[in-house]
Amino acid sequence: KREGNLSKVSPPPPPFQGAPSFQGAPSFQGTPKEGQPVQGPFTKAVTGPILQPMLLRELDAYFQALLDIPGFAAADDSLNGIQVGPADREIRRVAFAVDACLESFSRAQAAGADILFVHHGLFWGKPLAITGNHFKRINFLLNNDLALYACHLPLDAHPELGNNAVLASLLKLEKREPFGIYHGRAIGFKGSFNQPISLSQAIERVLPDGSTPLAVYPFGPREIRSAACISGGAPWESLQALDAGIDLYVTGEASHSIYHSVEEGGLSVICAGHYASEVWGLKALSERLSRDCGLSTIFIHLPTGQ
Repeated sequence: KREGNLSKVSPPPPPFQGAPSFQGAPSFQGTPKEGQPVQGPFTKAVTGPILQPMLLRELDAYFQALLDIPGFAAADDSLNGIQVGPADREIRRVAFAVDACLESFSRAQAAGADILFVHHGLFWGKPLAITGNHFKRINFLLNNDLALYACHLPLDAHPELGNNAVLASLLKLEKREPFGIYHGRAIGFKGSFNQPISLSQAIERVLPDGSTPLAVYPFGPREIRSAACISGGAPWESLQALDAGIDLYVTGEASHSIYHSVEEGGLSVICAGHYASEVWGLKALSERLSRDCGLSTIFIHLPTGQ
């Protein structure tokens, strides 16, 4: 299914291990030169030698195949794939961010990106009038010749590059298995620990920057031997963890409605934050794209505190 410049894609690299080392970067001044790393406020560049630009249609084919985007068509409300931009657009630099918003658009444009790849795009399965904030966002993209690409559940579920695969790696889970059925698809992972860990150790692994989780429900055993994770807004899937006899469940958002169920069931829950739990797939994918295709990539960090 690959065509054009994709014939130059190198063989798949070894599986992604652990968390990428993105720790911010100094501000940049002016327009970056071709082939140079791009750095700016709340951003971190990952770049390799740019072999030659790819067309947007070729980049789309790469993402569609790598992330199995067609396989999630029936399960995902998100319009996964190209959301804004002409198929023959030349792509040299790709920015990555969690959310499609004016701030991420502005920073991507300032960093010299040709396209912004986001986890949460602009279109979610229903007609939306192009007015108000929606108009402002699309107008910015068109006026600045910035393409937009979105990938939701396929980036959560990918067994190597997905948010949940990286969370499982951060936790150091072994004997991993798919977990968490959503619209007929398992999008998370569960597994066990070689040696029991404490709840505080689990928090340190899930949030290696030392930030504080949104909420912690400390109702499971002191010695945690098993865990499951689903990033983002998946508090209700904690009930699936209860049914599976899991000791610890990790997700993004908290919910009052699950509190008594997990307390009575003896399950610990770490609600790391929707944003904090969903940066990992984008960072892993940006590294993979740079290695595979020789494109310059940059991650734009815009935490929401939620």
